[in-house]
This record gives sequence, C-alpha cells and structure tokens, in this order.
Amino acid sequence: MTTTTNIPTLFRSPRLTYRAIEDTPSDVALFHTIQSDVLSLANSSSDLLRPQTHTASLQHKNFVAHKTLLGVVICLSNPEATPIGSLYLTAPEPGGEQHRNSYVSIDVLEGYRGKGYGSEAIEWVLDWGFRIAGLHRVGIEAYSWNEGARRMYERLGFVYEGCKREVVWFHGGWGDFLSWSMLESEWRERRERREVVVGKEVKKE
Repeated sequence: MTTTTNIPTLFRSPRLTYRAIEDTPSDVALFHTIQSDVLSLANSSSDLLRPQTHTASLQHKNFVAHKTLLGVVICLSNPEATPIGSLYLTAPEPGGEQHRNSYVSIDVLEGYRGKGYGSEAIEWVLDWGFRIAGLHRVGIEAYSWNEGARRMYERLGFVYEGCKREVVWFHGGWGDFLSWSMLESEWRERRERREVVVGKEVKKE
C-alpha cells in the first residue's frame, strides 16, 4: 500500500538538504569551484587535466541541471543552506527507458570530504531513484586510484561488477575503470535490514 508518509521530508536526509540547480551567479560559481578542484577532476574525468574555463563549468552545470534524470545541489541543513557539492542520476538512453537503469555521480567540495556527507547523499539518491523514479538498477563507477570511493561504494552495498583494465592514462601510468551496481531488490533488502537494526536499538532504549 502506498502512502504520503515521509513526502514532506523527501528532499532532506539527516544532515543535508537537496535543491534544484539555479541559473544564478552563486550556482555558476559553485560548479566552477567543483570543476577547478584538480583532485576531484582527476577522480571523475578521463579528460586531460588542465585548468577549467568558466564556459566549461557552465556547460557542466547546464548538463547536470537539464540533461539528467535528477540533478541537485547538496546543501548542509543549516540556516544558510551552505552548498557543499552536486549530485546527479543519469537520464536513460533514448529508446532505452524501459530498462530503468541509471548511474550516480557525486562531487563534494574540499573541506567537506571525509565527514560522511558523500555516503549520506548517495543513500538519499538511491532512495529517490528506486522509490520515486522506479529505477531497477543504479550503477556507480570509479578509477582504480580512487581508493576512498572504492571503499565507500562497497560499504554502501554496491556490488562489484568488474573493470576495464588499463583503459586510462593517469599521472604517468595506466589505471583501470571499475564498475559497481545496486539492484532495487538489493536496496530493499538492505533497507529492511537497517530498519530491523534501528527497531532493536529503539526497543533496547
């Protein structure tokens, strides 16, 4: 049975809020900051590492805002709603909507990494993707040198699918391109296990 329970908090998670991407100078500046972070760029793009122009940052912002299934700005749940990154789910390929597949991509600004915000945002977007958008499968990818991402994705329950070996030239050597995914059934099972654990903790208190 479907209900409207939790709908009022749909765009929030415990410490974060998620809002639309606006055509404002502040959002353009946010995406330029994201695109100018060389470590973030190295972990998310196979393009040659070079300084990013405002035009390129604007193009990326417009892609996330208008060419994805869901594109949001990640904000802290404080009075200022401080933006700390961006998050999106890819749109289905034209003619392939029936497959209900998507990929998640996330960027968190320097200074806010290592605090669990990335994990929280990915948990939220999985919930949105499976529960609201009716997705069947959500994939996520990383390069082999991004050890932090690898650990996080597997901790969140993504299933490792394999790699394209030595497909990217990076920093003087060859790196692999790694893939994980989560199915709706796996997400539901993981969610139910968490609810059971939380229920037991509440009961003990």
